[in-house]
Amino acid sequence: MYRPSMARAATTSDAFNAVAEPRRRDILNYLALQERPVGDIVAALEMEQPSVSKHLRVLKDVGLVRVRRDGRHMLYRTNAEAIRPLHEWAGTFERLWRDQLQRVKECAEEKMKKT
Repeated sequence: MYRPSMARAATTSDAFNAVAEPRRRDILNYLALQERPVGDIVAALEMEQPSVSKHLRVLKDVGLVRVRRDGRHMLYRTNAEAIRPLHEWAGTFERLWRDQLQRVKECAEEKMKKT
């Protein structure tokens, strides 16, 4: 049966689409603890500078990173408020897995009592 593919939203449309790209997640992880210039990101993640700049632009456009100028350097840092919806959404699944693991534990303990 033929099923037309659904168009994927542009990576610049929202935070969820932006972090679908693994290298952008790497950049966010790297920026999590402190702001850094592009050169540090390039060196630490072993990526080409144009690629890092492209990913930073997407992350900035959706609000996941902020940038400030310090002389000739542009310093990037994460925007915790913009990351919050991602964290809350992932937390839903964390609770789901915790509940499922608790049920597995209870089931196993019940079987142990019966033997």
